[in-house]
Amino acid sequence: MTHDANHSHYWQESYTNGRIPWDLGHPTPTFARLAASGDYPPGQMIVLGAGRGHDARLFARHGFTVTAVDFAPEAVRAMQELNDPAYPVDILQTDIFELGEEWNGRFDYLLEYTCFCAIDPARRDDYAALAARLLKPDGLYIGFAFPIGKRPGGPPFVVQPDAVIELLTEHRFKLQHREFAFDSVPSRQNIEELIILQKQK
Repeated sequence: MTHDANHSHYWQESYTNGRIPWDLGHPTPTFARLAASGDYPPGQMIVLGAGRGHDARLFARHGFTVTAVDFAPEAVRAMQELNDPAYPVDILQTDIFELGEEWNGRFDYLLEYTCFCAIDPARRDDYAALAARLLKPDGLYIGFAFPIGKRPGGPPFVVQPDAVIELLTEHRFKLQHREFAFDSVPSRQNIEELIILQKQK
């Protein structure tokens, strides 16, 4: 049932049973390209719905100060086990919607992949408001709109990139870049689009 996606036990069961098709088992190739490009100076980054933390650790290795958030105990345990002391990630086990005011305006970057599609679509506006709250003025939202489509049900709940961009625009974001990434993993080619938006002052 779709409402289960709002609760950690749904995702904990998925991890426990090994039903985690969203987990590539390695960093997202497109994010690896961005991290290595030099176009995004290291800063404070938050990764929402970080799962096992592959992308969080990737950016930490590139000098970013990374906070990774997930509410599934098994995902958090995996992140803790895989955490590299040389490039540590700050790991929080909490519902992203329960992040307190002390996190407001703290981050230069918000990294998003397979989190937006995992939340109940009724909470998408809450998610956009959360992104606006967490980011500093001029902060960047870097994410994949995934999976693009029109089928019913979920999670994952399908997304439309234009709708995500419009939603974020309503929360004072401005589109900076979008692309169908050439280095998306083969199974996700053309059903995900990289979108980068900047929070306006």
